[in-house]
Amino acid sequence: MEYCIIGNSAAAIGAVEGIRQRDKTGRITVVSAENRHTYSRPLISYYLAGKVNMEKMYYRPLDFYEQNGVRFIGGEPAAAIDTKSRKVALACGDEIPYDRLLVATGGKPFMPAIEGLEKKNVFTFHNIDDVLAIGKAIDARTKAVIIGAGLIGMKAAEALAVLGVEVVVVELAGRVLSSILDEQAGTLVREVVESYGIRFVFENTVKRVLGEERVTGVELADGSRLECDLLIVAIGVVPNTDLVKNSPLTVNRGIVVNQRMETGIPGIYAAGDVAEGDDAILGTKRVIPILPNAYRQGETAGLNMAGGEAIFSGGMAMNAIGFFGYSLATAGVMGGSGYEELAALDPAEKSYRKVVLKDNRLVGFIAVKNISRIGMLTGLMVDRTQCGFF
Repeated sequence: MEYCIIGNSAAAIGAVEGIRQRDKTGRITVVSAENRHTYSRPLISYYLAGKVNMEKMYYRPLDFYEQNGVRFIGGEPAAAIDTKSRKVALACGDEIPYDRLLVATGGKPFMPAIEGLEKKNVFTFHNIDDVLAIGKAIDARTKAVIIGAGLIGMKAAEALAVLGVEVVVVELAGRVLSSILDEQAGTLVREVVESYGIRFVFENTVKRVLGEERVTGVELADGSRLECDLLIVAIGVVPNTDLVKNSPLTVNRGIVVNQRMETGIPGIYAAGDVAEGDDAILGTKRVIPILPNAYRQGETAGLNMAGGEAIFSGGMAMNAIGFFGYSLATAGVMGGSGYEELAALDPAEKSYRKVVLKDNRLVGFIAVKNISRIGMLTGLMVDRTQCGFF
C-alpha cells in the first residue's frame, strides 16, 4: 500500500501513527513545504521570546520518520493532485503515486488588501521561519505594530514585549480576543497585558503601510499614523486549500469530510486546519483550528486509510493559554441570544468564570485566572451531561 501525506504537522503525525497501528509495512511518504522536522507551531512565540529552544519545539523525536518507516520529502511543496491517476505532483516536477492520500496542509495567514504590505520588515506570525526573520529584524529600539488582537497577535505582542520591543496592537473589534472572550473577560486580559507596556488601538485598522522600501509606519482608517520599524499581520488563519481549488474535492471554508475524515473522492482524506469536519457542540460542520483536534482527525484518517473503521465524533473550539503568566481557558460557545449564562467576576483578583448552557447542557465556558476544574467542564461538554446542578 502506498500512502502519501501532504503536510508535516499534528494531523500528519497523527495519520502516520494511525497507519502504523494497522499497517506496519506499507510505504508512507510525507511531503512538506517546510524542510524541517515536525514541530509545534503554537510554541513559536515562546521560541522568539527565548523561553524554549528548537529541541523543545519538536513534536516528535528526531528519529520519528526512521522509526516509522517514513520517507520524508521536505522543502518540496505539492503543486497538484491528479485524482484519476492517483499521483501528487511536486513543485520540482517529481510525482508521488498513492493508493491512499491525506491532505493535511493546515492553515495560512489571512492577508488583507492593505497598500504597502510588500515592504521590508512586514511579517506574518505563522511558522518558525517567520519568527527567525523577526528575531533578526528587532533590537531594544524597535517599534512594532501588530494588526490583530486575536490569539496570534496577542502571543506575538507578548513575545516582542519580553524582548523589550515597543508594541502597539491595532484591532478592528472593541476588545482583545473577541472571538473567544466576552467583554468582561476581554477587559481583564487587556488590563493585564497593558500593564506590561503593550498599547492597544481598538475599533480601527491599518489602511496603508508607510515608507519607501522598508516600513516606517502605518496609516490607520481614521487617518491617524503610528511610527514603527516592524509590522506583523496577525489578523487570522484560513484553511490552506490552494492545492485542491481546481480538484473535484468539495471545499467550503475547508475541505469537507465525513466522520471517517474521508472526502467525496475515494482514497482521499483530509484532516487538521484544512478540514471542515463535525463540531460536537454546535452539531454543524466547520473548521476547528486547534492542535489536539488536528491530531485526532489525523489519527482517525490514518486508521481508516489502513483499512480501519475509526470515527471522529466531532471536535470543539477550545483554548488554554496565558499572557505574562496570566492564564485563561475557553471552550465551546461564548454565549449570546438563546443561551443561559452564569458568571462570577472578582475585579480585585482579576478573576472571571462563566458557563454557558443550552437545554440544561453545558455548551461553553470562559475561565480567566482561576482555571481550576476546566477538565471537568470539558468532560461535561463532551459527554453532553445534563447539568441540573448549575
